[in-house]
Amino acid sequence: MKILVTGGTVFASRFTAEYFVGKGHEVYVLNRGSRPQSEGVRHICADRFSIGNELKSIRFDAVLDVTSYNENDVRTLHEALGEFGDYIFVSSSAVYPETLPQPFREDMKCGPNSIWGGYGTNKLAAENYLRTNVPHAYILRPPYLYGPMNNLYREAFVFECAEEDRPFYLPKNGQMQLQFFHIRDLCRFMELLLEKQPQQHIFNVGNEESIDVRSWVEVCYGTLGKTPELRYVTDDIPQRSYFPFYDYEYKLDVSEQMKLMPDTVPFDTGIAESYEWYANNRELIVRKPLNEFISKNFK
Repeated sequence: MKILVTGGTVFASRFTAEYFVGKGHEVYVLNRGSRPQSEGVRHICADRFSIGNELKSIRFDAVLDVTSYNENDVRTLHEALGEFGDYIFVSSSAVYPETLPQPFREDMKCGPNSIWGGYGTNKLAAENYLRTNVPHAYILRPPYLYGPMNNLYREAFVFECAEEDRPFYLPKNGQMQLQFFHIRDLCRFMELLLEKQPQQHIFNVGNEESIDVRSWVEVCYGTLGKTPELRYVTDDIPQRSYFPFYDYEYKLDVSEQMKLMPDTVPFDTGIAESYEWYANNRELIVRKPLNEFISKNFK
């Protein structure tokens, strides 16, 4: 297949491009060329807002839109395309209002979420544009993505704490639940959509089971053969100042995904893969001053 991947240089989009190259497809990536390109891709060097006619002459069998954040991003790309087959948009679970009963299902009414703010409403506007203008598009709503190439300061922060034998500070009682999805599973699911062409076009995607933040930290430390010294923060201190996730837990119903793809990467395996990548790519992590805050405020 001829596949267009938006982005292709960082985490989800880069992993996606390399995944489909590895499957033998002809993969084009659309980016400005400000970072090194993956081996085996065909690079279309352009800003998505000034593509011109660069894409009109290529008939893509699939467009994998991993990097659009709002309606304008999607519209600009759609208008720049010539003839194309399938369109898969990676949206977000942030489109579900936190006031809905959980687990969130695909048929629930979406809207503003006070935790995610504009990020969620912008993703929803992008979804609505596609539902009107590209009705055959598939829309995926993942929770937190993880795995190799994740340059966000999430598991990388825990790995650093483990390497330095730091105690780890957890919010409240450490029982807040998080739902994850391995980036390879996201790619596998996109591959299944292209192959099976299901009638349903909006899917929650994610691991069927959530994990509490204490267990998440223990798995990350355990990858290094270590056990964390856990400390709990019960004071009214903004959680994001010392911990990489918001004070918000939610659960996606992924039963429709599981019908098509009943197996996902075991979490401890995925975290081990994450550490292997991190250990060889430390310079790519986008760090936040979490340790600085901890050093100044906690003893």
